[in-house]
Amino acid sequence: MKTENTTTTKVVNENRKTSRFSRIKHTIENANAWGVFVMGSTFVLMFGAAYLAFILEGDFTQLHIERRSTLIGLIFMIVAAAFFIFKLSFFIYTFIRFLKYKAIPSVSNTELPTVTVIVPAYNEGKQVWATLKSLAESDYPEHKMQLLAIDDGSKDDTWKWMLEAKEELGDRVSICQQPKNMGKRHALYRGFNEGTGEIFVTVDSDSIVDKDTLRNLVSPFIVDENCGAVAGNIRVLNNKNALLPKMLDVSFALSFEFVRSSESTLNSVLCTPGALAAYRATAVFACLEDWINQTFMGQPSDIGEDRAMTNMILKQGYHVLFQRNSYAYTNVPEKYKGLYKMFIRWGRSNVRENIQMSKYVFKNFRKGPKAGTRLLFFSQFSRIVLCYPFVLFMLFFVVTHPLLFLSSTLVSILILSSFPVLFYAKRYTLLESFWAYSYSILYTFGLFWITPYAIVTANRRGWLTRDLSAKK
Repeated sequence: MKTENTTTTKVVNENRKTSRFSRIKHTIENANAWGVFVMGSTFVLMFGAAYLAFILEGDFTQLHIERRSTLIGLIFMIVAAAFFIFKLSFFIYTFIRFLKYKAIPSVSNTELPTVTVIVPAYNEGKQVWATLKSLAESDYPEHKMQLLAIDDGSKDDTWKWMLEAKEELGDRVSICQQPKNMGKRHALYRGFNEGTGEIFVTVDSDSIVDKDTLRNLVSPFIVDENCGAVAGNIRVLNNKNALLPKMLDVSFALSFEFVRSSESTLNSVLCTPGALAAYRATAVFACLEDWINQTFMGQPSDIGEDRAMTNMILKQGYHVLFQRNSYAYTNVPEKYKGLYKMFIRWGRSNVRENIQMSKYVFKNFRKGPKAGTRLLFFSQFSRIVLCYPFVLFMLFFVVTHPLLFLSSTLVSILILSSFPVLFYAKRYTLLESFWAYSYSILYTFGLFWITPYAIVTANRRGWLTRDLSAKK
């Protein structure tokens, strides 16, 4: 018997190795020249920077001596050291919380609540049909699911594809049109008011879900009576060819499966993503009018509807959780222009909602421990507060010591980005995980301006990426 078990184990291990090598071979054979060039350039830059830093070791030492000799330099070094210690401690804390996280298994069919799945769409074309079809094929009791699609005044053939979905799915789906383009928040508002479910699920019209996604997503509401909202696990749908989606897929894995897992153990996920989220109906209706009429600096808030809803539900004292076993696959920008516009929108929302969160997070906003929630807020808010000082220092460093800046920054990327690489490699694939390095370089040198810009333009309106031209 022992010999048979040993033989079986060897066979399994050999099959795993064969499968791993097959995946690597397939990836190499199907790699495009531009992708190989970008990945190769990434490693050349980082290892070249490491060698350069070794050569310039004396210059780094002299720079540190010069900093300590001036009051401004000394103050900066103290602040930078304190911030580094805080971020390191916060990372360790986040990692410990992550290890404690466990997704809630699906409850039985009889326990599942009634749900209204709302799909707002604008200029989405055929993709909305694929989204509705994937939702209709969910492993969820038909009599407990209401599927509602809302065309927000699209200028393309989105309504045509909604009619196609209606013809194919029949009574499984209800469709309606806004009289004009009013924005995603207003489309969702209509869905909330027309929905009949105990739980509202929002799904972006460019997303596809797994068969068990919905039942996994709503199960926490049954297990935890204090649960007010649940965030789904978002992966990138269009990550097969374009490089930016490949990079974002690695970034999303860390953002959701690591960061939100940790936040979930504190019952305080700070943002339920628009691509896939669920809300208790009573929690939604308790803040619905404030949400639809939300303003910032006198301007109506037409972006960040997901973060705003999450914030208002947290403020009510509800738990907000994350379900790692509830997947949605969504399209992301494939070009730099679309990417920075998306990040500007997220950045503005982050500024606004951190200000709103500061008004209640240090009060007795819910029963039970609140220290973890406050720590999460402090970590986010500190990045906003220290944004300008660090950007100004970076620009000063670039002008005065360009080689030292370049080498130290790239070496830092090599070190700090190794964690998302290892995390993604453990969860998914090794070769794709290396895009974390390329993404970090892109973000550091090509998107560093997003947060400063978002802060000074936080009162501006506009979705930025919803026009037809943005989808071409």
